[in-house]
Amino acid sequence: MRKACPMIVVVLALAAAGCGSSSAPGVVLAPSGGATADSSTAAAPTSTTSTTPAASVPTPKSGPLSTEPAVLIPKGSPPKTLQIKDLIKGTGAVAKAGSTVAVNYVGKLYKNGKTFDASWNRHMTFTTPLSSGAVIDGWVKGIPGMKVGGRRELIIPPNLAYKSQGAGPIPPNATLVFVIDLLKVS
Repeated sequence: MRKACPMIVVVLALAAAGCGSSSAPGVVLAPSGGATADSSTAAAPTSTTSTTPAASVPTPKSGPLSTEPAVLIPKGSPPKTLQIKDLIKGTGAVAKAGSTVAVNYVGKLYKNGKTFDASWNRHMTFTTPLSSGAVIDGWVKGIPGMKVGGRRELIIPPNLAYKSQGAGPIPPNATLVFVIDLLKVS
């Protein structure tokens, strides 16, 4: 019996080591092309390469960017081109193509107004480079020119989002509506 105990300890140690999680803590899901997270949590679609931001930028404690925005879906047919509308004009640093930005956002389907993702629900801002492969092309084209402290609405046609593939809770050929708060540019 005494000789069996070390073997049991080794087996139990190996079993415990195999029970770890395959996802790293702090991995932030990004609105980009590719695979998706568990759609039951309506997490943002991600690229096949997830990244962990260096640090989350805090949501402002007061002011217009301190609360989740209401997203209004326009009536009528969805636009065929990217629509950009500044809801609040920022006064800080300007986002440029290739910049790394920290944002809060809400994403809804144009067709029915259903929220498919929101950084507000995770209580964590989202940090990403503005480049193809990191986020959808609608963000790459729609965020540059925005200033820190600003809130922008993007209506993104399918050809700049998930095209005919869709992604998780986003159906194929969906037009998306995002309201994005720009908190930091680096």
